[in-house]
Amino acid sequence: MNEQLDDTALSQRFPWVRLDHDTKNLFRAWLDRRFVITRCDDCRRYHHPPKPVCPACWSSALTLTPVSGRGTAHLVMLLHQGAPAPGVDYGKGPHPVVTVELEEQEHLRFTSTVVDCPPEDVRIGMPLELVWIDRYGAPFPAFRPRENG
Repeated sequence: MNEQLDDTALSQRFPWVRLDHDTKNLFRAWLDRRFVITRCDDCRRYHHPPKPVCPACWSSALTLTPVSGRGTAHLVMLLHQGAPAPGVDYGKGPHPVVTVELEEQEHLRFTSTVVDCPPEDVRIGMPLELVWIDRYGAPFPAFRPRENG
């Protein structure tokens, strides 16, 4: 497990991310390929990205909680240009970016990319599931079409 990884080593594994006290344990979980979202211990609402207090009830009793990684495409963007990233070649066509509404809670959303699917087939409402890809030598959560809808 990567809980013992110090903050300097963690920031070296995720050089493109601004790490802080609220986000560092999320990225430690990613190193173990654990998909977690902050959940309030008091009102039980999930929220992402991590914040120091629950945006629903203002409690500071928060826990990173595993989620299924299953959801539906809420927003779809096809990028024809953008910042360089491993595995992204804008010259071969658009790069799909999706905001996925996770099944654990209405309005709980996570933005990433879709793999294993032609970009032109990615649609709002498409059932998706979590898959891990490699970005800059570290695990990165992405989504692919769900096999059983």
